[in-house]
Amino acid sequence: MDAVDLACKLVRLDTRGGGESAAAALLAGHLEDAGLSVAVHETRPGRANVVARHGDETPATLTGHLDTVPADEAVWSFDPLAGDVVDGRLRGRGSSDMKAGVAAAVVAAAEHVRAGGSGVQVVLTFGEETGCEGAREIPADALTPSGTLLVAEPTSNRVVLGHKGVLWLVLRATGIPAHGSRPDLGHNALVDLARAAVRIHEHDGWPTSPTHGATTANVGMMRAGVQPNVVPDRAALTVDLRLVPGDTADAAEATTVGLAGCPVETERLVELPLIDTAPARVTRAVELLGGGTPGYATYFTDASVLASALGGADTIVFGPGEPEQAHVTDETAPAGLIGPAAEAYRAVLAALT
Repeated sequence: MDAVDLACKLVRLDTRGGGESAAAALLAGHLEDAGLSVAVHETRPGRANVVARHGDETPATLTGHLDTVPADEAVWSFDPLAGDVVDGRLRGRGSSDMKAGVAAAVVAAAEHVRAGGSGVQVVLTFGEETGCEGAREIPADALTPSGTLLVAEPTSNRVVLGHKGVLWLVLRATGIPAHGSRPDLGHNALVDLARAAVRIHEHDGWPTSPTHGATTANVGMMRAGVQPNVVPDRAALTVDLRLVPGDTADAAEATTVGLAGCPVETERLVELPLIDTAPARVTRAVELLGGGTPGYATYFTDASVLASALGGADTIVFGPGEPEQAHVTDETAPAGLIGPAAEAYRAVLAALT
């Protein structure tokens, strides 16, 4: 199957925050037909990971996630599950992030094996968008160690050798309830965290790295109150911190708590390490992928879990989607980059295996 056609089929499957089993079944069948040994791990109802391999040893692993973020049809100008190509653009939720890349990776692995190649492993996951949940649920003995991990996340077919770490941190504040007509008798926990949110948002003193840029903080969620006429005595603020080399989760948490300016309790929802591959370790693969000066991504990937699970694999992120299209309304991907991505993956597989 052509990689663009497979990408269209994937976009038409609704995997917005769940339902990945349908996509897993489609891709598992494609890989099995090519001669790979395939295992589907449905660890939750409707949610599945796929691990496929060919050969006793797998020097190279290709990976991608099957889930997408939500898409509200009411604000899109076309069907989020369109799965068509219009004016050279693959249209639909997940087209760039990252069904175009998944299709290219699966087609590349299948064609590699059909051509007599071996030594390849494909890992497809659920729940990456919510903290690499699927990757963390793959049984340890289901994976074969690999020296190189190719992640098909969107990079516009440019080489990326690392990305930031992540800490999703909840701050919880308490106050004193009172009648909404007498706020002076209470203490408003929502106001405390609203002020904290502004201070965190405006802070510009985060650590920086010459490769990965600066640590960032996004104030993403706030919950408080039971009804308008009650002073909120509990409030919660969730912050998405992206960490760079030289920064740590402990240091970032301490800075965030300090910026809050009020007593808070904290909870770490997601904590994943950054990725930083030494260019000298992957010179040949980088050349085969088009060369150029490698970049570094702001987003996280399943490599945060899989690189260590594969025995310390060197990670390269490279995919046909456009990073600027990830999570946006009316998401699209350049269809003309999908085939070249598959060819680039095949070249790397041939060289490494």
